[in-house]
Amino acid sequence: MKLEAKWDKVFPQSDKIDHKKVTFVNHYGITIAADVYMPKNLGDKKVAALAVSGPFGAVKEQSSGLYAQTMAEKGFITVAFDPSFTGESGGEPRNTASVDINTEDFMAAVDFLGTLPNVDREKIGIIGICGWGGMGLSATAMDHRVKAVAVASMYDMSRSIGKGYKDAYTAADRQAVLDLVAKQRWATVDRGGVPVGDYHEHPVIDGKVISGEVHMLPETLPADADAVTKQFFDYYRTERGYHQRAINSNGMWNDTIQ
Repeated sequence: MKLEAKWDKVFPQSDKIDHKKVTFVNHYGITIAADVYMPKNLGDKKVAALAVSGPFGAVKEQSSGLYAQTMAEKGFITVAFDPSFTGESGGEPRNTASVDINTEDFMAAVDFLGTLPNVDREKIGIIGICGWGGMGLSATAMDHRVKAVAVASMYDMSRSIGKGYKDAYTAADRQAVLDLVAKQRWATVDRGGVPVGDYHEHPVIDGKVISGEVHMLPETLPADADAVTKQFFDYYRTERGYHQRAINSNGMWNDTIQ
């Protein structure tokens, strides 16, 4: 695995912490790429630690890294990681999400933190951002090594996938989405198991299910964009947060994840 050596985050590097790129392997055998942020001059001192990941479709060079660096400035040892199948982490097919595997990613990050000499194993927590808030809660429920958890999610993504944005799906809309997903699975089979990109939350307009082609977000923001799209666009598709490896900035989830 070749990791980018230069600082390529969307936020400036703090002079209050030490930073290094690392990898670790989860229990599914997937190599996870991560950034470790540590307070300077710890000596032999043992301190609390945090595993950080999210949002759904983001990379560690974006907000999870900023959270991790900021918490390191406050005295924590932190690790911000790319979930399996995304960013610099391993796993095939690319741009895939899995509740089981991505929950394990958090637990593997706890494993890794526990190997660091300055980490107090009795003081390890999790920060889950956006869609990875759910993964963080799942990991905490199963893994009693995790002593604290904090999550920040803008909206209930699972509900939005199942019922549409603001519960907009009719019964017919929901059936149409499920029919599309079934067709996409057959298309993947016919391509020899190679998935392609699509939305993970399908808009339905006048009974027609809308599929994506290139990007999760449009090149330019429509005047009638809803509040969620506006906030996503303002971060992922502008200089503020754009990163070439992020699905939300520069790609789509594959069409096998619905």
